[in-house]
Order: sequence, then C-alpha cells, then structure tokens
Amino acid sequence: MEKIWLKSYQDGVPAEINPDAYQSLIEVFEKSCEEYSSQPAYYNLGNTLTYSQIDQYSRDFAAYLQHELKLKKGDRFAIMMPNLLQYPIVMFGALRAGLIVVNVNPLYTADELSHQLADSGTETIVAVTNFASTIQKALPNLPQLKNVIITSVGDLLKPLKGWVINFVLKYVYKKIPHWNIPHVIYLKETLAKGKHFPFAPVSFTNQDIAFLQYTGGTTGISKGAILTHRNLIANIQQADAWFNTLLVDKNEVIITALPLYHIFSLTANCLYFTKIGGLNVLITNPRDIPSMIKEMRKFKFTAITGVNTLFNALMKNPQFMKLDFSHIHLALGGGMAMQKVVAEKWQNITHAPLLEAYGLTETSPCVTINPSHLQQFNGTIGLPVPSTDICILDAEENEVPIGQPGELAVKGPQVMKGYWNNPAETAKVFTKDGWLLTGDIASIDENGYVRLLERKKDMILVSGFNVYPNEVEDVLAQLKGVHEVAVVAFPDENSGEVPKVFIVKNDPNLTADNVIQYSREHLTPYKVPKYVEFVEELPKTNVGKILRRALRSSSVPH
Repeated sequence: MEKIWLKSYQDGVPAEINPDAYQSLIEVFEKSCEEYSSQPAYYNLGNTLTYSQIDQYSRDFAAYLQHELKLKKGDRFAIMMPNLLQYPIVMFGALRAGLIVVNVNPLYTADELSHQLADSGTETIVAVTNFASTIQKALPNLPQLKNVIITSVGDLLKPLKGWVINFVLKYVYKKIPHWNIPHVIYLKETLAKGKHFPFAPVSFTNQDIAFLQYTGGTTGISKGAILTHRNLIANIQQADAWFNTLLVDKNEVIITALPLYHIFSLTANCLYFTKIGGLNVLITNPRDIPSMIKEMRKFKFTAITGVNTLFNALMKNPQFMKLDFSHIHLALGGGMAMQKVVAEKWQNITHAPLLEAYGLTETSPCVTINPSHLQQFNGTIGLPVPSTDICILDAEENEVPIGQPGELAVKGPQVMKGYWNNPAETAKVFTKDGWLLTGDIASIDENGYVRLLERKKDMILVSGFNVYPNEVEDVLAQLKGVHEVAVVAFPDENSGEVPKVFIVKNDPNLTADNVIQYSREHLTPYKVPKYVEFVEELPKTNVGKILRRALRSSSVPH
C-alpha cells in the first residue's frame, strides 16, 4: 500500500534507513567500545563495567572459545541466564567468535530445554548455577551438547559482595538445586585463560546468522527465527532514526528489567543502547519490585522499556512515587497490549508519555512505534518505522481498504530469513509475494496509525510472554485421568492474561491440584494454568474441532 504513514512522521525521521551501513553487529559493537571507551556500559548489583572492560572481557571469552574449545564460525551457542553482567560479555564474545547465539529462557524445564538445544544443534551452553540442574536433567537427550560453561550470579561483582551473594543464594535462600555435570567449565576460568590466547577476528557478511531466536510464531510449535546480522542492524538503524532527536546527549541511562534473552530487550536495550553509548542498568529479578526501585533510585535514568504489567506493578508501589523522573524522556512499552489506564497513570506520575510499540520475534522485533513527540496515549501501536512496508489483508490475501480490519502483513530489512530447518512452517507465514503474515488482526487509519483489533486468536499473553494452548494441551493430555483438554486465555489483573484449562476427565479422583502440580513439573511457570475447570464435554465443530472461542466467551468473568 501507499506509505500514507510518512506524512505523520516527526520532523527529522527519514523514510528509509541503510541496513547495509555495517557488515556485522560486531562492527557496531567495536565502534562503540572505541568511541565510548571510558563510559559506563553495564551496571548490575552494585558493579559497573565500562565499554573498554566489556570489550576486553568479550575478546578474552571469544579467544577461549576459539582456542580452547575449537569452536568455529556458524556453531550454535546457547545462553541461559537472567540479566547479569555476564550476559553482554558472553553474547558479544560468542558473536565475535562467529557463533550463532541461541537465547534460552532460564525458566525452561528440562523437556523445553532439550527441544530447543536439539532443534538448534547447539554444542555449547553457558548458564547460571541456579539452572545447572535443568541442564543436567536434559543431558541424556542432548548427545550433541559438548561444552557446559557455568557461572554464579556474583562472579563479576566486587569480590566480597559477589561471594556473599553466591553464598546467600546457595545456603540461605536455597535457590541453587544440587547439580553434577561432568567436565563442566567455569566462566571465570575461561576469562582468565582467554586473556593469554590470541584472538582471530572473524570475517562477516551481514547475511550471516547472528541469532536463532526461538518463538511459537503463529502456530505454537517452538521454532528458531533466523535473524541475520543485517536484520538486527536494520532494526537498530530504525530505532536510531526514530529517536535521534530524543536521545542526543550520549549519556543515556536505561532501566533494563525485561530479560535480555527476550527479543524486545535484546534489540532495544542491549544492542541499540550499546550503539549510542548508553548505560544499561540490568535488573536481575524484576519480580522483586522493591529491590528494582532501590536500584532505580541510584540513577538519573533517562529511559525505560517494559510491558504493561511491569509498569503497572511499579506504580502500585508507594516508593516508586519518590523516584526522580526529571531526566526521563523515553518510556517504551511493548510485548503485550498497553492498557489506557496504565499509560495515563504513568504519564501523570512521571510526566513522560508511555509510547506503545509493536513487533515480533520474526521482525527483530520492531514494526511500528508511536512518534516520540506524542503528547498522550492514543490507543494505537504507532506508525511503521523507516524502510518498513505494511498492508492489511483479507482471508484471500487481498489488500483491504483503509480503516477496514484484516491480517497485518510486513516487509522490511528486519524481517527474518525464515525458521531454522523448518521450510514447511516458513512457507506458512510468508505469502507468495513475500509478505510476513503476523497472524494479528489490525486496521490502519488515513494518517497511517495502526490499531490492533485482535491478537492471534488462540495465543495467550502472560506478562508479555507467549503461551500457546497446543503446547499446554499436549502436556496435560499425558496426565492420567484426562480424557479431553482445552486451554484458553482468562483475564488477570496482574499478568493481563493467564491460562485456564477445561478438562473432561475419565478418572473421578482427578483434582485441580493434580493438574496444577503436573503442569509445574513439565512447564515453565508462566505456562502453568492458573484455573482448572472440569466439564462434561467440550464445544466442538461438526468435524470435531474444539471451539476455543466458545470456551473463552464462557469463561470471561462478569
């Protein structure tokens, strides 16, 4: 369609960006490390590392991977950790060695971890001790996993504080289950050894794969979105073009509470703010709102990204009102729909508008953002970013008129190459003309603003994380006593939505507690159903397909 949104662009935002300005993310990273050498780059739990230190640590780690582990360009490398100083070091180090990074949710069960590492062909993983027991359980199903690198939460903190944190986590809070992995490697040793090894810079083209970012896509089957260096460079350039008049002082401080393994935080916080020389304040446990606010109090922060539930939780804490908001000029919300009441309350408290953005893992992630000069929440997901085309399609993939609903489709340099080793699923999400089908129902107005009308019909968004009913149903169908099962979204004040399960049972002794306990053993916590309802039968079509729509309407609270 005609780019009607360009007339609504803020002054200074170009219609196009150059996705070929750099040949790799490492070129972007190394340029920043040189330009901002002495500036703080990452802060976590009382310790700050400069760009020079991140540069040196990641170089040492890359040298170790090359020399000691003999890893070569294109090998897959998994990271399983929350927001710690270790993350940017191992991520940039792996990219510098030419590896393909596979981000792993630390909360995964052994089954979920096994699938992702086996599907990606990952040979090396680095993880925090808290999750080493999960790796141990998964090892029998992962014959290709050759190297396990382990770090403790406090390893890169100041020595005394790091020791105390590690001790308390293990012996006081009991947060580190017992584990025993043969031939384990410790991250501190890799850095110590790596500094004595020569590092061989890797030659890149921007078509090389940088990340396999796993997602359910639009179908719920976990797949690795192939994101090239060019895909991510494009999204960084698009963000830079969008905010270049807003983020100009080169001393940006961003609160990074969303996990860096999530594509939103990875690109917006880690990669983009590294490009502009910003300081990432890493929040390791954003569920601990009081501790997060204590960390925020230490900084004159200028930016924050988050999901609706995070902003809402912060504002419910009285201590949040006491923070200094005088320097904040960017609050960016994504990952799930922003609620008007939350956005308006945020602006009343901070005097900074909460800008809603939209994207997908498959688009690196950003597709649309509201203009940075927006004065108040407008209920839309904004305008397509530079060099991005969108259209709204009907069921036959014909474009619909302006203002009419249809499926949102996207083209742009940030769109993935496809799904890893999965041509069938790749074919499902691209039209014959090369449009990526998002599965989201949207409309576009005469000024180019996009409004989401419905999400993918079956997907559940729990605090910004995708939960796919098929996956939960497949697990619960294996529980003895379950005859039929269906999972739908149920509204929740804290998480936006939570899974609710409807079960037809063939064992009268099966209880809701049985179902919840079984789910906790086999699913990541946010996928565990919060509500269980036993029914005599499930509504179905005349060909036997379960009507989740009918279940959703019957389960909405009154």
